[in-house]
Amino acid sequence: MTVLPLDLSDIARRHAHLDGAELLRPLITGPLAGRIAVVSSFGTESAVLLHMVAGIDAKTPVLFIDTGKLFWETRYYRAKLVDLLGLQDVRVLRPDVGDLARHDPAGDLSAHNPELCCHVRKSLPLEAGLAGFSGWVSGRKRYHGGARAAIPVIEVEGGRLKIDPLAHWDRAAIEAYGAVNELPLHPLASRGYLSVGCVPCTSPAGSPDDPRAGRWAGLAKTECGIHFTHNGRPVRVTLADGRKV
Repeated sequence: MTVLPLDLSDIARRHAHLDGAELLRPLITGPLAGRIAVVSSFGTESAVLLHMVAGIDAKTPVLFIDTGKLFWETRYYRAKLVDLLGLQDVRVLRPDVGDLARHDPAGDLSAHNPELCCHVRKSLPLEAGLAGFSGWVSGRKRYHGGARAAIPVIEVEGGRLKIDPLAHWDRAAIEAYGAVNELPLHPLASRGYLSVGCVPCTSPAGSPDDPRAGRWAGLAKTECGIHFTHNGRPVRVTLADGRKV
């Protein structure tokens, strides 16, 4: 079967006025069918996007990056949502064992070089996992602030469509959707975690207007790196000896 080339810029233009499930449906079932993946952390706001995707096509590939440093509650929540929503193609991405041996043999890289830790444990696995896909969906939202404050719902980035169907949604909308659809909360939400990443770099902090304040608290770092890339590839990290990885 011949796979026809896609005009990604045209697709982005024609769908830029949509959001939520109205944006996802024509992309998942249209010309991108089978060529689009959802990237989910199964974090505190993930259930809404996953519920929308499952309602359109539960066979849509969902990529989950298991860094090896996640809260057990996140793995539990993933299993619960997969079962509840009937997700049929959840793919677990893990860091390369060789990369871990070279850069994080003691498992404490996050304490002295969090940028490199995220690069090895998140960006590189996702780069490999997205091979073969023409577009990917994430759950970023403008209300998170920082570099996310002006993200579009759909754009072409590095030769792929980057789709953020909840970009315009605020926390109230997320909570309302979850309540109406009786979606379970992440187990850590009741303990003050408004955003959940890896154990060493996440604390129970933040506010409704700044939910990611508990991520890399005390550091200038606000992103793990998977969303901001050069030519569709992770931003390379410079080591102390000047080498880039």
